[in-house]
Amino acid sequence: MSKLVTIFGGSGFVGRYVARRMAGEGWRVRVAVRRPNEAMFVKTYGVVGQVEPILCNIRDDASVALAMQGADAVVNCVGVLNELGRNEFDAVQAEGAERIARLAAQQGIEQMVHVSAIGADAASDSQYSRTKAQGEAGVLEHMPGAVILRPSVIFGTEDQFFNRFAGMTRISPFLPLVGAETKFQPVFVDDVAQAAVKGVLGQAPAGVYELGGPEVKTFRALMQQMLDVIHRRRVIIGMPFWVARIMAGVLDIVKFVSFQLFPNNILTRDQLKNLRRDNVVSEGAMGFADLGIEPSTLESVLPEYLWKFRPSGQYDDIQNSAKNLKI
Repeated sequence: MSKLVTIFGGSGFVGRYVARRMAGEGWRVRVAVRRPNEAMFVKTYGVVGQVEPILCNIRDDASVALAMQGADAVVNCVGVLNELGRNEFDAVQAEGAERIARLAAQQGIEQMVHVSAIGADAASDSQYSRTKAQGEAGVLEHMPGAVILRPSVIFGTEDQFFNRFAGMTRISPFLPLVGAETKFQPVFVDDVAQAAVKGVLGQAPAGVYELGGPEVKTFRALMQQMLDVIHRRRVIIGMPFWVARIMAGVLDIVKFVSFQLFPNNILTRDQLKNLRRDNVVSEGAMGFADLGIEPSTLESVLPEYLWKFRPSGQYDDIQNSAKNLKI
């Protein structure tokens, strides 16, 4: 019988790519998510019955234990960028990660891959970064042989980075940026998935891997590259941090006094703290080279999914070429 992997958050942005690759390796894939009825699309990644979404709440021991019962490996792709309801940073990124590792160890599961993030730091003033580090510590406490992946900002068809800002260009002549000079090292989502699969298959030595693409660029430069891809001209405005701090504070207060009826999906004070720091691979850290993976460039991927934001969509290149025809 083929081996079984349980992927927590297996229908999310990163998790779905890991699920697809693991199915391609011939493994049975159990996709553990909060809403399995919204994750039925993962069943198409393999043959009938090979990939199955199941209900799981990583805040509950019994639910997590049941989800990984009989598994040969586990992958944790669960994380939150913004707290909402009971999905708080501590509950998901610290306690949830520790719970998965603890129960995996109890069940004798040998392989675990944990997706964290560049910037994970137990001493950080950002709760996001601090709980990421706590989650890593919890994983290593129970599964010292785990593979931990720390990607920079991840891009791909379903991302909430380039898609979000490209969408803004449809309604505004301006593109306001907080931390315009902060550096990022964007990494393609399927490259992260490939690294995770190597961890599951035992092809990656235990340890922490920082994953960044081949290009390091400022936030401003990334947005300019995006504008070039979608054939739009917009004024990029670097917003001062003191202005952003006021805006984030007001938005957080509105979220609090409305009992989260109006969630802050724009800019939080915690996100602002992370935008002050470069999000790039540390010098001397293990990375793609140690995994034998050549990361994809932005230039080779962005046009494949950002074309829909062009003035004429998929026909934009044709129309531009037609303008150059001589009559």
